[in-house]
Amino acid sequence: MTVGDDDYRALSGAAVMSLALGFLSALALLTLYLAAIPILGILFGFYAILQIRKHPSELTGRGVAIAGVILSSTLLVAGASVASYVYATEVPSGYERIFYSQLQPEEGKIGQKIPPLAEELDGKKVFIKGYVFPGKQRQGIKTFLLVRDKGDCCFGGNPKLTDRIQVTLSDPERLQFDPYLHKVAGTFRLVKNPGQAVDAGGEVYYHLDNGQLR
Repeated sequence: MTVGDDDYRALSGAAVMSLALGFLSALALLTLYLAAIPILGILFGFYAILQIRKHPSELTGRGVAIAGVILSSTLLVAGASVASYVYATEVPSGYERIFYSQLQPEEGKIGQKIPPLAEELDGKKVFIKGYVFPGKQRQGIKTFLLVRDKGDCCFGGNPKLTDRIQVTLSDPERLQFDPYLHKVAGTFRLVKNPGQAVDAGGEVYYHLDNGQLR
């Protein structure tokens, strides 16, 4: 018996895309910022299933779509679990997580340079994430400027005062420059009469002493 042209059904492109995104969803284990990949895999999978159900005589690939949905869903949950675990355990015992938003002047406070929240941190052991401002030294770096985002540190911008933290690493720790996000723990120190910032024009109010790379 030969198969007639009327018996041919095309493999759903959305189903194939769902499965492909399902495999790529493993990237969500590296960072939750890539969670969009498994989410797209799930959406493509459900779309494919609906289209196959609507046009059963024209499309096939329901099993492929289901596999894509299952794989994407599993890796989405796994990625979220990994990210939650890292977030819960990345701050060293005895340290307080802080954010650059806490170091900004209060909105509407004319003339305020240092917010009360930053003053309260003086002398405390803190943990913060940021990017290393590029300077002349690329290896064996002991003191560097940690800034809020890549817009400040990597594309020629000069970060504003409240987006700068001058980090001095404890011995024997040293840093090799790279453009990636860094996690740093240390003792926060507020300098109200600031000196020059390392590898950047202007001054620096915020310092982190006895820094440790996490």
